[in-house]
Amino acid sequence: MEAVEAWFVENAGRWVSGAEIGRLFGVTRSALWKYVRRLEEKGYRFETAPRRGYLLADAPDRLTEADVLSRLDTRVFGRQLLCLEESPSTQDVAAAWIREGAGEGAVVVADRQSAGRGRMGRSWHSPPGTGLWFSVILKPNIPVYRIPQLGLVTAVALCRAVRFLAGVSAALKWPNDLLVGDRKAAGILLESSAEDERVRHVVVGIGVNVNADPDRFPEPIRHTATSLSKEAGRRLSRAELLAGFLGEFERMYELYLTEGFEPFRTLWDAYSATVGKRVAVRTADRTVKGVALGLDPSGALEIRLEDGTVERVVSGECEQCREAEG
Repeated sequence: MEAVEAWFVENAGRWVSGAEIGRLFGVTRSALWKYVRRLEEKGYRFETAPRRGYLLADAPDRLTEADVLSRLDTRVFGRQLLCLEESPSTQDVAAAWIREGAGEGAVVVADRQSAGRGRMGRSWHSPPGTGLWFSVILKPNIPVYRIPQLGLVTAVALCRAVRFLAGVSAALKWPNDLLVGDRKAAGILLESSAEDERVRHVVVGIGVNVNADPDRFPEPIRHTATSLSKEAGRRLSRAELLAGFLGEFERMYELYLTEGFEPFRTLWDAYSATVGKRVAVRTADRTVKGVALGLDPSGALEIRLEDGTVERVVSGECEQCREAEG
C-alpha cells in the first residue's frame, strides 16, 4: 500500500474517487477506507465527500534517508543513516547497531517511537510525523568522568541549530533541556559503555518537538512543553532540521575533542536559561537550593547557597524558580 500513499501525495489537492484508486491499485473501497484511516494516524489530513471521494489536504513532513542525505554537509555525522517508520526506541536500535559494527557518527531516526525514553527513566511522547526522535553514536577517547560534558556540548549544538533554522529564541536549562520561553521543546539523553575507566561509546538520544500541536500533548506535559512550529509560527522541515543539527554537532564535537570543554563554558552560559535563576537541584541523595552561577571547568553547575558558599552539582533534576535578586 506504499504505492497508494505515494500516489495520494502526487495528487494532493485534487479530488480522487475510490473507484479510480481501486482500478489503479486493485483494492476494494473498504480496504481503501481502512488505509486512509491509517494514513490519518500518521499525520495525513483528508477531506471526504459522497460521490467525490478523497482529497489530500495536508501531508506530514517526510523524513527519509534521501531527504536527509541530500541536505547533509558533514564529513562523518549522518553518513551512516538508518531511517525507521517505527521503533520502540532509537537508543536500543543504535546500541544493537554498534554491536554489528556501526561507526562513529552513525544516526538512527524513527518517525515514531512506541517506547521512547528520556532522562530519569521518564517516557518521551513521540507521535508520528511531528518530531525528531533520533540517536547519534559517538566513540570519543575520553575518560568516563567527562561523559556529562558531552550532554552539554550536544545541548549547545542543538540550541545553535534551532536558533538558526527555526528562528526562535531557544535557551538551555541545565543539564540538557532546550526551552523556548519557559516551555520544553527538546531533551537529550546519554547512554554509554566503558571499559577500564575509558569510554567505549556514547549513544546520544535526542527528542525534538518539531511540528506537533501542544494542545494535543498528554495532560502531564500539555502545559509545560511546546513545539518549534508553534513558537516559529510555521511548519518546519524535519529533514532540514536534522541535517542542520548534525552539521553543527559535528563541528562542536570536533572542537570539543581538540580543545576540551573550556570553549563550551562560555557558549553554554550565553544560551543558558538557568544562570542567575534560583534553582532547586534534586540529586540522588539530596536537594541543593540556591542561585545558579554557571558551569565550572569540568561542566558541573555551580550554585551559591543561602550562606554564601558555592556548591558543585554534576548531575540531577533542576527546578528553576525566579530571577535572583541583587
